[in-house]
Amino acid sequence: MAQADYVFTSESVSEGHPDKVCDQISDAVVDAFLAADPYARVACETLVTTNRIVLAGEVRGPRTLVDRSGKVKAEKLEAIARKAVKDIGYEQKGFHWKKAKVAVYLHGQSADIAMGVDAKGNKDEGAGDQGIMFGYACDETPELMPAPIQYAHSILRTIAEARHKGKLKLLGPDAKSQVSLRYVDGRPVGCTAVVVSTQHSEKIEPEEVREIVRPYVLDVLPSGWMCPEDHFYVNPTGRFVIGGPDGDAGLTGRKIIVDTYGGAAPHGGGAFSGKDPTKVDRSAAYAARYLAKNVVASGIAPKCTIQLSYAIGVSHPISVYVNTHGTGQVDELKLSRILQELVSLSPRGIREHLGLNRPIYRRTAAYGHFGRKPEKDGGFSWERIDLVKSLKKAFGA
Repeated sequence: MAQADYVFTSESVSEGHPDKVCDQISDAVVDAFLAADPYARVACETLVTTNRIVLAGEVRGPRTLVDRSGKVKAEKLEAIARKAVKDIGYEQKGFHWKKAKVAVYLHGQSADIAMGVDAKGNKDEGAGDQGIMFGYACDETPELMPAPIQYAHSILRTIAEARHKGKLKLLGPDAKSQVSLRYVDGRPVGCTAVVVSTQHSEKIEPEEVREIVRPYVLDVLPSGWMCPEDHFYVNPTGRFVIGGPDGDAGLTGRKIIVDTYGGAAPHGGGAFSGKDPTKVDRSAAYAARYLAKNVVASGIAPKCTIQLSYAIGVSHPISVYVNTHGTGQVDELKLSRILQELVSLSPRGIREHLGLNRPIYRRTAAYGHFGRKPEKDGGFSWERIDLVKSLKKAFGA
């Protein structure tokens, strides 16, 4: 029997965290390629450290970004990286969008990988790699996300929005949050601890930072949920002036739990950022979230986990597993079958159903890929709940 009373914690990191800087640069590259060619192939990894940005990986794309010999036009990729860093707000001595050295090591996509993935003759487009992907949804928040990660994201996002508007000039881009919630009978009822570490000017003292942060935490948490004062930790080390890539190196794909469900659900291990939608690490994880969210939104179950698995070069998943954690009122094997009838889970089927061949990825690279609002240009399309009517009909709800 699942434990009913417990404390669960999730963390988030801001757009200025070194790893998130890398995710945003990598996804800015993906967007640039897809904007020029919806069927471009991109696998871009980024490394950042003190005034240094390194891009590596493989691509296949338009002549605007790749010359006839397959060589990437490095100056254009460098400009994309610098703009991403500028948008985040880094103009510090140790990491500056204009002064950092940029090295581009992207090259053409492997012909062996392309052969397995490309559609040809009677062969449909295959998965870009083997792997397992998970999707999850629950009714703890209006976004159908686990509450700890949703609140952790919201705290940092609201602080960042205020910083970009010029309201928090004494805070820097780098920040982390952590929210611990107490559950009773499996439902969140209050906050036991909040941790916020944020980069700040050397002109202010730790206690001032605490009071700057406090109203943003209070605004995000439900009324009456604030943790005890002695469990409200702001910059526990006492000082956080040197931050971002100057304080710690960053890499693409190192915040996969932050990107998904904050540890409340399984993770297949594959990162999202820097990958075009033929890579099922990304597209199938989006599809699994889409299906799980529609299951919960339809009222079939208050909690749902979906696992998809793929083999490289094979067009359809080799398994589709649905688990409603004992909370559902329908047969899970039937639910799995119905979901596969509603949505083709081949790489092509997912891309077409969710409209993923668009430049919509940079915005996903901070504050979570899930629990966001679908956007008019197709961004966060996997957060739609447009299968609810069909699911209710299928199960007579």
